[in-house]
Amino acid sequence: MFTIEPIQARHEAAFLDAARRSTRLHHPWISPPRTVAGFRQHLRRYQALNQASYVAVAADDSLIGCVHINEIVRGALESAYLAYFAFEPYQGRGLMSQLLARVIDLAFDRHGLHRVEANVQPANHASKALVERLGFRLEGFSPRYLKIGGHWRDHERYALTVEEWTGRPSV
Repeated sequence: MFTIEPIQARHEAAFLDAARRSTRLHHPWISPPRTVAGFRQHLRRYQALNQASYVAVAADDSLIGCVHINEIVRGALESAYLAYFAFEPYQGRGLMSQLLARVIDLAFDRHGLHRVEANVQPANHASKALVERLGFRLEGFSPRYLKIGGHWRDHERYALTVEEWTGRPSV
């Protein structure tokens, strides 16, 4: 069991410990901050009104994973991009399915979004399986879409609207 909290300064030590411990797990898919300066910059970014970041906190205060709601656009679009990652040793236990489902609930309810998008590198089979399990549909392919680890990487675009969301926190 875990709680979900908006990322806060008090998570700094646990986040950095988890990110450093998970370097091999994350490479080459994502590069979360691994330094104090990087974490503090990350925290400032997610205090903006068009961003949100949530962490799953275990009973022992270690971090299980993180989900970002990025670039929230209001008005006619009411949409955002999701980014997510597990921390070692919590990967492969179904916890990210639960965490992502609960953050999708927050995106549609608390944040009032109509659509969320997840962009996944084609070879990241675990991430593709995760979004497919939660009902995202594949919309297309974006060559050299995001710069990760200093390299422009291709991504497959998955999306989900509030009308399609059946709420699957028990997956």
